[in-house]
Amino acid sequence: MASKLEKIKQYPQKNPVISLIIAILLCEAAGISGSIFTAMGLEPWYQELAKPELTPPGTLISIIWIILFALMGIAIWLIWRQSTQQNVKTPVTLFTIQFIINIMWSAIFFGLQSLTGGIITITILWIAILLTIISFYKIDKKAAALMIPYIAWVTIAAALNLSFIILN
Repeated sequence: MASKLEKIKQYPQKNPVISLIIAILLCEAAGISGSIFTAMGLEPWYQELAKPELTPPGTLISIIWIILFALMGIAIWLIWRQSTQQNVKTPVTLFTIQFIINIMWSAIFFGLQSLTGGIITITILWIAILLTIISFYKIDKKAAALMIPYIAWVTIAAALNLSFIILN
């Protein structure tokens, strides 16, 4: 009889569509948890900040994050599919760590209303994403490629975070 861990590893091969949906929904759910902190800091704090000229509107930011979380879900699913043939502990651990840091950035920047804490956290996040991409690349190049838009967006977010510090 297969262990629980073996069943989890085999699940994407036996149920590819369902496992893909699960991976995407888990990433979207984690993203929603971060947006709770964002909502806490929007009024009046964020609204009263001097904003960089290139700050995108909130609705566009929301759409971008929804797309990015879906891409992350597909990426981690591709890695999950490889778990029966390869050791994916490091990539999955790095992915989980960067996801936690992502949520922490929202909590620190918006929840705690800390611009400086935000730039420190987003810098750590950027490094964690890069390490995740590198580890994904060793397992599945498509999974790594799906993470590129995410690190690009976090680069823009870091530049905006730094601009907020300069302007405020």
